[in-house]
Amino acid sequence: MGPPTDPGELARLGHPIAPSTVWEILHAAGIDPAPRRTGPSWREFLSTQAEGIIAADFFHVDTVTGRRLYALAFLEHGTRRLHITGVTAHPTAQWATQQARNLAADLGTRVESLRFVLRDRDSKYTDSFDAVFEAEDTEVLLSAPRAPRVNAHCERVIGTIRREALDHILIMNEAHARQVLADYQEHYNCHRPHRSRDQRPPEAPGQPAVLHDRVPRRPLRTRVLGRVINEYRYAA
Repeated sequence: MGPPTDPGELARLGHPIAPSTVWEILHAAGIDPAPRRTGPSWREFLSTQAEGIIAADFFHVDTVTGRRLYALAFLEHGTRRLHITGVTAHPTAQWATQQARNLAADLGTRVESLRFVLRDRDSKYTDSFDAVFEAEDTEVLLSAPRAPRVNAHCERVIGTIRREALDHILIMNEAHARQVLADYQEHYNCHRPHRSRDQRPPEAPGQPAVLHDRVPRRPLRTRVLGRVINEYRYAA
């Protein structure tokens, strides 16, 4: 058995050492502070708990008349399934709580598989918002202030919505914004490939069968969102 390495044990033997000395020894050995050694990093936590995490975030939509609208998006980490629950010009705490209820109703029994809801500290998320998920034994995780990387998956999908849809369409009003986002959600969940899912859409159970025959097949193009996005399938 080697010599004791715990400062407390050394002190009991009559060899007290300062905390700065402990830090110098650990730093020279390339050992991180204890919290980093005893627990996973935030990225490791998100990866290991992905199947049970759903993240929420607001984003804005500007209309052609300069009016600003707000939408609330939820993203399931495990499947990358996107839920855009509503659009409004006046996002209130009561409205956000209703969106949480709508999401829980849409998820049905699948809400029981969620263990964590990740959100920021926006004042529109109140105790009543959290209570919707806590009623299903889902823990609410708060991101640090001004730390968008903590909710990186949701931030990324909002950027994707902008680049692939909103940046190419003139939004007329609230009803138009709601329709555009609903159409994009359908495309995102049912057709758009995702690298983290081996190029499968969130709602695809597996990869399509590999074609080994030499029979020529004609691809069909479906234009989504007024020809902004193209989807391709083989003709039946």
